[in-house]
Amino acid sequence: MKHIGQPYDDLRAWLRHLTQTGRLAVIREGVGLRHELAAIAKRLDGDKATYFPRPDGHEMPVISGFMSQRGWIAEAMGVADADVLSAFRRAAQSPLPWREVEPGAASCQQVVHTDIDMHALLPIPTHSEHDNGPYITAGMVIARNPVTGVQNVSINRIQVHGKDRMALLMLPRHLYAFFKEAQAQGVALPVAIVIGADPLTLLASQAITPIDHDELEIAGALHGKPLPVVKCLSNEVRVPANAEIVIEGRILPDEMDLEGPFGEFPKYYSAQEKREVIMVDRVTHRRSPVYHTIIPAEYEHLLLGSIPREATLLAHLQRSFPNVLDVHLSMGGVGRYHLYVKIRKMHEGQPKNVILCAFGAHYDIKHVVVVDEDVDVHQPRQVEWALATRFQADVDLVVISGAQGSVLDPSTTTRFSLEDQVGMPESHEQGISAKMGMDATRPVRYHEHVFTKVRIPGEDTLDLEQFVVPGATVDWQAD
Repeated sequence: MKHIGQPYDDLRAWLRHLTQTGRLAVIREGVGLRHELAAIAKRLDGDKATYFPRPDGHEMPVISGFMSQRGWIAEAMGVADADVLSAFRRAAQSPLPWREVEPGAASCQQVVHTDIDMHALLPIPTHSEHDNGPYITAGMVIARNPVTGVQNVSINRIQVHGKDRMALLMLPRHLYAFFKEAQAQGVALPVAIVIGADPLTLLASQAITPIDHDELEIAGALHGKPLPVVKCLSNEVRVPANAEIVIEGRILPDEMDLEGPFGEFPKYYSAQEKREVIMVDRVTHRRSPVYHTIIPAEYEHLLLGSIPREATLLAHLQRSFPNVLDVHLSMGGVGRYHLYVKIRKMHEGQPKNVILCAFGAHYDIKHVVVVDEDVDVHQPRQVEWALATRFQADVDLVVISGAQGSVLDPSTTTRFSLEDQVGMPESHEQGISAKMGMDATRPVRYHEHVFTKVRIPGEDTLDLEQFVVPGATVDWQAD
């Protein structure tokens, strides 16, 4: 793996770079926080990051979309596009312990607020049409295991209900396990919500790791040096010292508030349900901070989740199948549900084994397509071409019924009758899904060139600048 640049370990340096390379759009002052800001950011998503000065007259500007292309993420990591997964995988396997700094040296604590009014302090947008109010969407929630003290980092959607009270969605993962342990002890779980981290720390927060593996140490490995952290002022949680904003608080052990509906990553709304409550104790931030919001279900949201998952899935598959060459969670599959796997096929039954292994790797995966090494899994048209010419449903299709899938996939609820069901199904019945695998590989042996992909020598290597005459035109006037 070749590094082609230095990794970006500072958000403002990355935003400066995007500005200098024409990839940041500055929006007029005063854009509305309710829907208007999100609508503009969505229109520019994947093209330019967006900077909103004085949204709704708020002193604090908002930034969105600064990680909305795969190539931008590679650039922030300082590697070529093709090396993104290997670089992330290396960092996840070789984390660097963070470096603690004194509170006075931490820019995230330059300004401290103890009189809390979240709506007045932060420009929190309302994103989608039916969202039940303003949501923090780019907040990294950091908590310590009450037993071991090891931290976990995750991004959770957080609805801001009042001046100092918020509700969050916790899926049954590490943060939820920490909360249940604290709840069993009858105490609140101290947390910090970090908004405005550097791009690689944000990416590291989405790593899929065993419990008691601190994602801030993966961030340090991505940076190539230990991440500077600082202890919160009201609890023992350590946060990135150079973050823009830190919300310090506690997840209460015995209180619930209604949360949702909210437009989630599958591009549908999740239902309104009772969720756990965060009580905010204080807010700290840099002088002249920038607030980051992620537009739900758009490129920044999907890529930040899909790339760490791809790295984990590739490592998982290669442990059993060293001839797996690449994987891709497609954007059409919302970066979670559709997995494309490239293999160097050695045996006729192998693609089906790979399919089954992929389903076991993560319950979100719903459809798997296995293709040959001459297919680029990052190009959906090439995957579709392989399906069109190398797949026969009666022999190449794998279907599994009644498996665990994503609770946010609305199609998993269709087996419940509205007449028979009051409210949502019980948690143990949610997300029941069928899985489908497609072997779109050619036979190991075939006659002559029947399955050889057509190509023209030189089509992908010649230098067009040597052949195209710049500025030349043709006179099409008839004699």
